[in-house]
Order: sequence, then structure tokens, then C-alpha cells
Amino acid sequence: MSEKNIQVGGQAVIEGVMMRGPLYLATAIRRKDKSIEVKKEKFISITQKNKFLGLPIIRGFVSLIEMLIIGMKSLNFSAKRAEIDWEAEKETQSKEKSKFRQQVEDIVGYIFAFALAFLLFVYLPYQIASWLNLSKENLYFNLFAGAVRIIFFVLYVWIISFMKDVKRLFQYHGAEHKSVFAYENKAELIPPQIDNFSTLHPRCGTSFIFFVLLVSIIIFSLVDTLVAYLWHTPSLPMRIAYHLIFLTPLVAGISYEILKLSGKNINHPLVKLMTAPGLALQKITTQPPDHEQIETAVIAMKCALEMDIPANVKIIEEN
Repeated sequence: MSEKNIQVGGQAVIEGVMMRGPLYLATAIRRKDKSIEVKKEKFISITQKNKFLGLPIIRGFVSLIEMLIIGMKSLNFSAKRAEIDWEAEKETQSKEKSKFRQQVEDIVGYIFAFALAFLLFVYLPYQIASWLNLSKENLYFNLFAGAVRIIFFVLYVWIISFMKDVKRLFQYHGAEHKSVFAYENKAELIPPQIDNFSTLHPRCGTSFIFFVLLVSIIIFSLVDTLVAYLWHTPSLPMRIAYHLIFLTPLVAGISYEILKLSGKNINHPLVKLMTAPGLALQKITTQPPDHEQIETAVIAMKCALEMDIPANVKIIEEN
């Protein structure tokens, strides 16, 4: 342990945690019978295989897409395990019907989630700014729209935090952070020791989201001003279109580099100031976990780092 200096991180899933190490992804799920099941698979980022995709800024957007895909796969795995446990208790419909209904529900859920995200975090902030006649003032337009976007995001997270299932998810998020902190501080990886660490971690994706929101205000304002100077004040549909298609990859890439740099200089006063909003939001998105949840997170982390785990843990290995 003392010789290791490897970054590890992940995300919470349904009744479990996904962890990513240098060579492996591991998703550990706490089943209804209290056993732990782990899906372990090799993963090397395409940014390490392709020099162009590994360039600064570009690697940030590529990594974001990769993590979104990994996150969805991990959530789907945990959801299937939760469904199996639920079916074992209820013993209602046939497997064929259940599988078909699950596929339909997944598709409808994804469509609804993307539509809601577009409405709350793209269309409404811009539309409200337009109603206030800020379209010709590009800096003020994007400052106001960015502020509305942040308010909507914080309110959304706060509201869903009262849901029972989401609260469980946030507890596993807290377990993930505590486990990573313990590993980084070379502490003994047992629940009583890990429980002493904070649930707030500066390298969390929550901080990345805040970086994206802040960087987008700067980039969008500069480009909107340039477009207005060279052509004319962009209409609302035009503004939304080129912000999403052309500027979002740039914003994500820059935000990734800032987060990566901040992780290496975490004690710098400026870095502490920049990560403060994300850490504040983590007081909602992470909740104190119990020892079973911490144990699950530790199993995921040990698998991702190829460390020894208990023999009674079921491992599903995928290439």
C-alpha cells in the first residue's frame, strides 16, 4: 500500500459502487441476501491508445464520453441485479414480459431524462434571459443564463435527494469518497477506519459539473460576442445550436484540464476557492454511509486495483 501512488475513482450505482483503476473497471453490488457481486472488466482509455485523442482539451471531451458510457453500463448492471432481487421477492410476471417491459422503460426513461435536462439546463435559462431582453448583451446574457442553470441544477439535486432510492445512492456516493480518501491516505481499508474520512472529495464529478457551468459562461460569452461582431446577434435557436454542437466539447475539455490540474494542486488557495462550490454541493450528493456500504465500495476499489478480496465475493470477469 505504501508504494502505491495510483489515482482511483468511480461513481455510485444502485446498491453499489463502480470503481476505475489503471487497467480495470469494477462494479460491486450488494445483493438482497447481503452477498457482494462484482463485475470486473479490463478498460484502457482510447486517449492512451490514440495520441491525437490524448492531447490536452481533446482528451477531456473524449474521457467525458467514455465515462458517460461506462456510467450507463454500470447503472444498467446494477439495475438488472436489483430487478432480479425484486422478481425473487414478488414472483409475478414472466421473464420475457419483464425483459421487454424493462427495455421499454429504459428507452422511455432515457428520452425523458434527456428532454428534462435540455429543458431545465439549456432551453429555459436561455429563454428567460431572452424574455429579459439580454440577447444583445452577450456577457450579461450568458452570466444570467449560467446563474439560472446553476440554480436549477442545485434545486433539482436538492429535490431528488429526498427520494428514498436517491438517498441510498447518495450514501453509496459517500462510501466511494470515504474509501478513495482512505486509500489516498494509506489508511487500513476496513470500514471503522474508512468511516473517519470525509464524504467530500475535490476530484468528484460534482466539482467537474461546476467547472463546466463556470467555463461555459466565459466561452459562450466570448464566442457570442465574436458572432455578433462578425455577423449579427444570434437568435435563440442559433445560439443553442452552436453552443451545444461546437462549444460543448471545448468547454468539457477545458473543464477536464482544470479539474486534473486542481487535483495535483489541491492545497493551493485558488484551487480551494474553485472547488468550494462543488464541495458545497456534495453536502447534498453524498450522505454518510453505513459499514456495509463502505465494505461494498472497498471491494469495488480493491478489484479495480487488483488487490486481494475476500474469497466469498462473486466475481464476473469480462474482457
